[in-house]
Amino acid sequence: MRYRGILRDYATLWDMSLRTADAMVVILAGWLASLIYLGETPQLPGYRIGMVLAVLLCLIMFPAFGMYKVWRGRSIGDEIRTITLAWPATLMVLTLFAFLTKTGPEFSRGWFLIWLVMGWILLALSRAVLRSVLHALRRRGFNQRRVVIVASREKADELSAWLADAPWAGLVVAGIIPPESVPDDRGAVSAPAGQIHGSDDLADLVRLVGDGVEQVWIAVPLRDEATIHHVQHALRHSTADVRYVPDVSSFQLLNHSIVEVAGIPMISLSSSGMDGIDRIVKSLEDFVLASLILLLVSPLMLLIAVGVKLSSPGPILFRQRRLGIGGEEITVLKFRSMVMHTEPSGMVTQAHKADARITGFGAFLRRTSLDELPQFLNVLKGEMSIVGPRPHALEHNEQYKALIDRYMARHKIKPGITGWAQINGYRGETDTLLKMQKRVEYDLHYIENWSLWLDLKIIGLTVARGFVDRSAY
Repeated sequence: MRYRGILRDYATLWDMSLRTADAMVVILAGWLASLIYLGETPQLPGYRIGMVLAVLLCLIMFPAFGMYKVWRGRSIGDEIRTITLAWPATLMVLTLFAFLTKTGPEFSRGWFLIWLVMGWILLALSRAVLRSVLHALRRRGFNQRRVVIVASREKADELSAWLADAPWAGLVVAGIIPPESVPDDRGAVSAPAGQIHGSDDLADLVRLVGDGVEQVWIAVPLRDEATIHHVQHALRHSTADVRYVPDVSSFQLLNHSIVEVAGIPMISLSSSGMDGIDRIVKSLEDFVLASLILLLVSPLMLLIAVGVKLSSPGPILFRQRRLGIGGEEITVLKFRSMVMHTEPSGMVTQAHKADARITGFGAFLRRTSLDELPQFLNVLKGEMSIVGPRPHALEHNEQYKALIDRYMARHKIKPGITGWAQINGYRGETDTLLKMQKRVEYDLHYIENWSLWLDLKIIGLTVARGFVDRSAY
């Protein structure tokens, strides 16, 4: 069973709760400042408008200062330093706005200064309280993430002890793998004396990751480049985050790019990059657009359902087993476009030109992509996105992950109905390895460069030229 922390399942809700709490604190601070300095709650409309504008500015300014970065491993001191920069900067922008609109004289400077101080105090206090609650939950075993450490016994024991002394970080060591023996430049296998090594080590690592380990830490000397590459290669089909724990005493030049987790400096080698506000924005985008599209096309879907039923015997919907985010299996819905048939065990034959299995009505659905419409139900269920890497058959995943490096990295985000690869011509049958390699290349480009604008661009191009495609059959 895949191990998941209960709070991790609600990471988006937690992020939204932080933003809501900050907004409430800003309003409360302004209200208290008015009570302290003016002796009454805000009466003039200008004060209330000013506090609302401050909240709107916080939604823009706070993320820019890193107020909503992952807390795991960040100290309260880091939080307070961030607040000390972000909150005054927000009020400075508000002051500039008041100056440009010539509304500054309407506000009391004493009230404004007290608001600044009260806001800082309450923001710091609210973060301290929330952090204490989260730390208490992690100490009791909630919201934990499992880690495998690839390191010598001495280094692994050091990191394990460090994590044991920081239970609030919610990180649990699930296994320790000694550095694997690797080929040197001459192809020979070298193994440091006294270290356990062998083919079972990396096999155990891959098995542990498959059992729900979410992070793999590589803690070997930087000169041991071969081991780093070997571990990365062994995990090329995994969606786990792979991080290198450097020896900072010999790695000073890169201190600026080192991230701390539970006080341990490390470099992220493989991660999604779509967290926090990005996930919220994409989820809202999917929910709103999928709801509108389903509302608009429901009469058309009813007509298509009748057409499928009349075209050949069998169900209206075709259910496909695919991999979703994190490699979890989902059931994708499509309008059935083929006659009922049975595939040999372990095989899935891609549709091809003049495929006898495709009905006449089904060919029309496939050319126009109308067979994909039921997948908007998958989007509403939270299993898919409107834009993302197209999900492939499970059998194709097994086939191509052994042939294409980083193939499984496509599953770091939700699969999509349309994607960057599809609008760039890599849609339909992938009858050559090169075509699949290019599709994966475009999918990874999308993951690395995601933005709301890119999603809207892909959706617009899909509408403009993606409904009818000669390569779809």
